Order: sequence, then structure tokens, then C-alpha cells
Amino acid sequence: MNDWNGWVLGLGGLSLLGLLWAEGQSRRGARAVFKTLCSLGFLLFALGLGLDSLFAQLIFAGLLLSALGDVLLLFSSSRAFLAGLVAFLLAHLAYLGAFVQMGAPTLWGLLLVLGAGYFWFRWLWPHLGNWKAPVLAYGVVISLMLWAGLGVQRSEIWLGAVLFYLSDLFVARQRFVVQAPLNPRLGLPLYYAAQYLLAWAVR
Repeated sequence: MNDWNGWVLGLGGLSLLGLLWAEGQSRRGARAVFKTLCSLGFLLFALGLGLDSLFAQLIFAGLLLSALGDVLLLFSSSRAFLAGLVAFLLAHLAYLGAFVQMGAPTLWGLLLVLGAGYFWFRWLWPHLGNWKAPVLAYGVVISLMLWAGLGVQRSEIWLGAVLFYLSDLFVARQRFVVQAPLNPRLGLPLYYAAQYLLAWAVR
């Protein structure tokens, strides 16, 4: 890791602390600033490591689409949430395309993902209302991403995929089940840890 990436990582950590503070204090303006800085951080982190392969370029595409989703989720409207969902769905497709170049999904991974998917969808189903179809489509894509990530023998990839998957459970809980401070307190660190791990994989 060079000095540039060290500074970017430090900025990302401080921005995450600021974001968690803004969430806790319900400061919408500060939340937008710190969230933008956090997402800009993982983009700069990946760029500092270089994008010299198709794998790295697909990972960066996933990061860029995720950053777009982060911005869209700053808005509270259903239309913005749907647009953010689409952005993240496309991000997972980019990650999926990158992961299959580095490893082969396994049967045990498939069984694990199917089991997790069954429980989270059964948990969410009564709360989804008109969102059942888009959430199901998103769930299928993120599950495929996780399955592919678990098949890669690089810890930053499979761990990044797992943390991303877990972070989305807190997003879903906040949006569809119950709004509670616990959701961003746990979900945001998981999400940004996942993105920085995946950005680290481009090296």
C-alpha cells in the first residue's frame, strides 16, 4: 500500500465515524457529506492501486455503481430507493463477472447461499408489500454474487462478498421492517468494510 492509499484509507475511516455520528444525530446535511466522502474513498482507493486487468475494471465498475446507489439512497422517496436498488443490482452483476474469473462456485457455497436466502426472504416477505418482485430480483442477484465470491480463494474477495450481503440485511430491516439506530450502526461499517476489501482486491 502506498502513501496515497494510506491517506485515502484514513480519510475513509474518519468519514465513516462522521457518518455514524450524523446518522445518530439525524443530521441530513452532514450525513450526505460524510456518506459521499466514504463512497468517494473506496473509489480513490481502488484507483490508487491501478486498474490494469479486466478483473480490476469490473470490480471498479461495481464500486462506481455502488457509489451511485449510495447517493440515490440519500433521498427518501420510493423512486430514489428503486433507482438505488437497480444501481446496486448492476454493481453485484459487475462483481459477479469479476469473481467468476478468479474461481469456481462450489456446491457447499450454493447450499449456504440458498439456506441464507430462504431465511432472509421468509423474514422479509410479510413486510414487503408491493416491493416483493424488485426485492426478490435483487436478492437473486446478490445471492449469485455471494455464491461466486465464496468460490474465490482470496480472503478479501469472499469476506468482502459476505460483509456486503450482511450489510444489505440491515438496509432491508431499516427500509421494510423497523427503523432503528442499530441498523446503520451495524450496516454501515459492514458495507464500507466490504467495499474497501473489494477495492483492495484490484491490486
